Amino acid sequence: MAFISDFRDAALFFKAWIDKPMVMGAIAPSGLALTAVVSKQVDPNSRGPIIELGPGTGVMAEALVLRGIDPKRLILIEFNKAFCHLLSDRFKGATIINGDAYQIKKSLEPLNLSPTAAIISGLPLYSRPQEERIKLVRDAFHFMAPNTPFIQFSYAPASPIPVGLKDIEVAGLPLVWRNLPPARVWIYRKRQIA
Repeated sequence: MAFISDFRDAALFFKAWIDKPMVMGAIAPSGLALTAVVSKQVDPNSRGPIIELGPGTGVMAEALVLRGIDPKRLILIEFNKAFCHLLSDRFKGATIINGDAYQIKKSLEPLNLSPTAAIISGLPLYSRPQEERIKLVRDAFHFMAPNTPFIQFSYAPASPIPVGLKDIEVAGLPLVWRNLPPARVWIYRKRQIA
């Protein structure tokens, strides 16, 4: 699986960005430094499926597989049909859903999943109103085991989910400079309210 820097993937990604820049959010797939930081947030020995929202050409999914995650544990929700075909070819056994990640409940409820080990998102959250961003994370918590991470990477310096909400814990990792553009990784967890 060495397709991370494949020129055809970059061209396909760039074309998708030209067609729908607010849906894509980036002009190229994530780089190796960012995929390494994100994949390290997922425990390969954890149980349950791992969901990726907006996997694009599959660079994060590949990093997870290289980290020891069985592709059969992956559930990839992708809006772009061409990317879905690519993902199906690359990740045999993974569940590929052609759908809108912001409608996560609609996509996942029919699967009758066990609680997920992690959710990874590269969605361009800042392209949506704050209420929709918060709703997405809260809807995702419905499918997550306690204390599991919702891992969001973003090119903005501030968290797409506001700090200080009663039900969402927010933690930020250092800026990943060796990505184009530099990116920040945010970890959201459901706050356990006593």
